[in-house]
Amino acid sequence: MSAVAERQPELQPERRPLLVFFYSPRSGRCRRVEGFIAQVLQRRRNHDTFEVVRVSVDRRPDLAERFGITQVPAICVVEDRKLRRRIVAPGGCRQLERELEPWLK
Repeated sequence: MSAVAERQPELQPERRPLLVFFYSPRSGRCRRVEGFIAQVLQRRRNHDTFEVVRVSVDRRPDLAERFGITQVPAICVVEDRKLRRRIVAPGGCRQLERELEPWLK
């Protein structure tokens, strides 16, 4: 009888969802929304909940097109390689918090 080594399944590190922030460096509204994101994550101590990625639509119009972004600021939540939520021009912290509620602690 031959001994067959039992293989342990490889554990993959759990990936955080991506919070992709599409912005234009020329937009004051984009700067305000970036502040809203920081406030929402800080208020509920969710700094490590998302991997935040900033994407300039001027530098990466291909990504904006791929995500269907026609207006900035826009936020997309990508989890398990799927677009889970798209938030266009959020009006403030409360709206952003409601939209991100499923992921916040």
